[in-house]
Amino acid sequence: MITDANYQAAEQLLRRPAAPGELVVGDKVRPQWIEDGRRFWYQVRDGAARQFVVVDPAAGTRTADFDPTPFLPTPGNPLEVPSPDGKVAVSRRGHDLWARSGEEEWALTTDGVEGHGYGYGPDAMSYGTLMRKFGLPHMPPALAWSPDSSKVLAHRTDQRGVRKTHLIESRPAGGGAPVTHTQHYAYPGDADMPLAELVVFDVEAGTTAFAQCDPLLMPEFSPLMAGWAWWSDDSTAVYFLSRPRDQHTLTLNRMDATSGEVRVVVSETDSTRIGPNQVMYGMPLVRVLADEVLWFSQRDGWGHLYRYDLHTGALLGQVTSGSWLVREILHVDETRRLVSFTASGLVAEDPYRRTVCQVGLDGNGFRIVTDDSLDHVVTVSPDGTYFVDSASTVDTPPVTTVRSWDGEVLMSLEIADISRLLATGWTAPERFCVKAADGTTDIYGVLYKPRDFDPSNSYAVVDSVYPGPQVTRVDPCFDPGGMGLDAEPLAALGFVVVAIDGRGTPGRSKAFLDVSYGNLAGAGSLEDHVAALHQLVESRPWMDLERVGVMGHSGGGFAAGRAMLAFPETYKAGVALSGSHDARCIGLGWAESVDGADNPSAWERASNVELADRLQGKLLLVHGELDDTVHPDHSLRLADALITAGKEFEMVIVPGSEHLFLDRMAFVRTKAWDFLVRALMGVEPPAYRPAPILIDPEVLGEML
Repeated sequence: MITDANYQAAEQLLRRPAAPGELVVGDKVRPQWIEDGRRFWYQVRDGAARQFVVVDPAAGTRTADFDPTPFLPTPGNPLEVPSPDGKVAVSRRGHDLWARSGEEEWALTTDGVEGHGYGYGPDAMSYGTLMRKFGLPHMPPALAWSPDSSKVLAHRTDQRGVRKTHLIESRPAGGGAPVTHTQHYAYPGDADMPLAELVVFDVEAGTTAFAQCDPLLMPEFSPLMAGWAWWSDDSTAVYFLSRPRDQHTLTLNRMDATSGEVRVVVSETDSTRIGPNQVMYGMPLVRVLADEVLWFSQRDGWGHLYRYDLHTGALLGQVTSGSWLVREILHVDETRRLVSFTASGLVAEDPYRRTVCQVGLDGNGFRIVTDDSLDHVVTVSPDGTYFVDSASTVDTPPVTTVRSWDGEVLMSLEIADISRLLATGWTAPERFCVKAADGTTDIYGVLYKPRDFDPSNSYAVVDSVYPGPQVTRVDPCFDPGGMGLDAEPLAALGFVVVAIDGRGTPGRSKAFLDVSYGNLAGAGSLEDHVAALHQLVESRPWMDLERVGVMGHSGGGFAAGRAMLAFPETYKAGVALSGSHDARCIGLGWAESVDGADNPSAWERASNVELADRLQGKLLLVHGELDDTVHPDHSLRLADALITAGKEFEMVIVPGSEHLFLDRMAFVRTKAWDFLVRALMGVEPPAYRPAPILIDPEVLGEML
């Protein structure tokens, strides 16, 4: 039976990411550096209470009841970006940039116009609907101050020829007739896409220098927001990455901050997509040193660091090597000629777990700093002398310490308390390894057992899906299920829930990732999910493979729809939230990154609309009417095709809601739960209705 208690437990787990500290205490330590990194403070949430702790690693002291007020920045305009010295702030007005120093204000630009202005990225990733919901007209301007506070790096965005799309707000907050919202939104194959022309404003001298090169292609994010452009330490130059539309070449460029002159520093070409990080939206693994460049490449079949001469571009040598992947550059000590980084693939039982390592810039002296089998999430002190380490696994709560680069634990900070989480009936997920559909490749996932699990019972199964190829579905650390929005609440309802990373997703070898290249339609190898389910049930007879459902959001919504249409013999019920069901109408940055810049047949293959006549099971489509990331026409186009094919389905269009359903999260998830309970359990949901969920502003900031 499913009761109010199941829904109440699911509600608590759904609230978990929105209200940190309610169920788990001390699991997230976010250092706030003070005194040039000599000390730091952090907060521990315990329900509504907050405790502030200050740490002095040199003295070995950890003091609670710290008052952080003197160290907090003075509240200012959230739409301004202040200089490092705090003397000048830059904001966006209309399509231009303005500077302010005290009461004095002046325009940095005056020629910005509609579709050709300064300080913003492409409309397709401007989060316009979300910003309006939180009372802001737009995101803060996309720009970067020079370290010496004298100059501002920004870009002029050119969207004048980009396709315009429209959303209708049926019930505006202020009342009145429906309102139309228009945005620039390029589709795959469109001739015009957003461009970014880099420009440096010398605030002190009052001069402007545009980059003397072609504008950068900007399919999704501002190069500044994505970390693809940054200042040199001495404030004299800007370094930036560029890539053509086919994404087969990546180039590091240097721009003189005074003249705008640009020269190529390093360039690499590959037969498939190439990027500065295997994770598509990860920060670039590129570092410019005094006379050298650290450069990430997958040329040997894995992701490693290489060293180039900054002035000549000559390859000086490979810094890291082996059958593993560099995940993040943590610190470069040029004096000692050492680079510290995290890598995955060094833990035998789980190739996704991250390990802290160190090696000489000449490639010699490789050593593992965190010599254990845990996953390590690391924050490095500003001066690079120590790091704060959160060590966990999917079933081991995090322990946070301060460590030296020798691996020594200098101080213990927090041991996560999960007693309240356990009180909800939650049990830790089980990490598993099975074979992919090819019968040879190992793939990994997690399995969540239902609340009050009894192995003598038979349970319906839900595949909580996200296909990549830009991120993994399952992180190797505690809370692996994507902030618990779907997997953990579904298990609380009484389902067995699985989350799987099939071939074509990042975190492993280049060959493993490249399975998705030109194959967005494969949705992260859904065939691997089907194979995994059949292997899991061999040792888990309580999994009922006659009652398998699937649920996902955004790209996961596409995958949920694709699972229902391409594998109807396996998936009997599906919930597709904000699904990108038609690759021909999605933002070009998504489809072209996977299927190429000129591949209309692949985009057609990645359209669920074309497979609508294959639906056999029960399908629920949910979309926000103001989704400016994946437009609601994706679900409507699929719905139209399903109607034409004579198929039964359910659909909910959520008024006023954006891509994440942030202000309607409880409603949307409850609707999904009810649907799966009816479809897979064959019973009516309980009368209990979860309360609306308010997103904590700090959590919202992390999500953005």
